[in-house]
Amino acid sequence: MARLLITIAGVLALLMGLLWIGQGLGIVRWPASSFMIDMRPWALRGAALAVVGAAMIWFGRRR
Repeated sequence: MARLLITIAGVLALLMGLLWIGQGLGIVRWPASSFMIDMRPWALRGAALAVVGAAMIWFGRRR
């Protein structure tokens, strides 16, 4: 059960990190009122979060 929860949290973290990268680079402009659009620090934070999410997925799927 714990592996499943870690995997789900990892997928959510990975997706959120990718969204932050897209917003930080100005690729994703949704929602239009977001303060993160075209802000490079958010792209870096998103990359870090995506790496953590990928590690969580790897750890959760490991046998």
